Amino acid sequence: MEPPLVSVTIVTCNSLRFLAACLDSLFRQTYRPLELVVLDNASADGTWEFLQRHADRLRLRRSPVNLGFAAGQNEAIRRSRGSWVLTLNPDARLEPDFVARLVEAGHWDDRVGVVCGKLLRAAADLGPLPERRIDSAGIYFTPSLRHFDRGWNEPDDGRYDRIEYVFGASAAAALYRREMIDDVACADGFFDPDFFVYREDADVAWRAQWLGWKCLYVPQAVGYHVRRMVARRRRGAPALVRMHSVKNRFLMRMKNMTPGLRRRCALPALARDLVILGGALLLEPGCLPAFWHAASLRRRALAKRREIAARRRVGDEELLAWFSWRPVAVAFPSPAGELTPLAAHAAALAGDTPSP
Repeated sequence: MEPPLVSVTIVTCNSLRFLAACLDSLFRQTYRPLELVVLDNASADGTWEFLQRHADRLRLRRSPVNLGFAAGQNEAIRRSRGSWVLTLNPDARLEPDFVARLVEAGHWDDRVGVVCGKLLRAAADLGPLPERRIDSAGIYFTPSLRHFDRGWNEPDDGRYDRIEYVFGASAAAALYRREMIDDVACADGFFDPDFFVYREDADVAWRAQWLGWKCLYVPQAVGYHVRRMVARRRRGAPALVRMHSVKNRFLMRMKNMTPGLRRRCALPALARDLVILGGALLLEPGCLPAFWHAASLRRRALAKRREIAARRRVGDEELLAWFSWRPVAVAFPSPAGELTPLAAHAAALAGDTPSP
């Protein structure tokens, strides 16, 4: 049987400083067949001219305006043909066997809709740091409805070296099954264009969990990523990105909250909301429009929620198991072994007392 076509979709916006290393790592991938689809969001730094020099190896489209990451990825995905789609940030670099390892793992369990590898932090030139540290080993949610990258900035010393089911993947480098993309997508696309940028991958992960899709973390697939939006450097991020980050926290909740999660998470989520509001009032007034934008999108967000909820396949108890103060993962014993049901993990968590 012929190996399936994998489409790599990249959205660029003034990404010239990263592109040579990113594309070179794709050209060196051992997996075939591979198609590379790039959408440029009105770059003004020479990105488009650089991409055109590689036009014989890329499928290119240029948008005259910045569509944002979410809508840009949706357009690239629509133009792609693969049965698997690897969303990739231009500020990421992959080891040569990255795609091959993820595709292999994706065939171990047909309930897996997304596969992610171990992303390590990278220097500004996408080279390795002196000490190997984790950028992302999948994402997880806390009861305050914050989502984090598992292991961020922790040493790569073996603590994230098990193949595991996790809540979701960072779209900086995530391999999505086409069947899941079609199943999870709403009328306006796979990633929600109302998010514009930031948290759209967490929203997809939450939707996928509703519909019973699994995310598999495979640490043998290694990549490198320059993360520019982290808590301790937040105020150095562009004001527009910070505004969307705040807006999307509330937009994601409107779309995905269930009665069981609301009961469990009400108090910690409210406490976090007050911190966000206070921070916007006292430190980042540029984020205040986020509350108005979230309110103006409420009707549309609830319509999308009803669209997905009508097809929901997973109950609250299974979802609740993922929302914990500590990162949650479920072991995957072996490709040939019996899979660990999340229900068993949920029962184990029921005896835990979360720590703040």
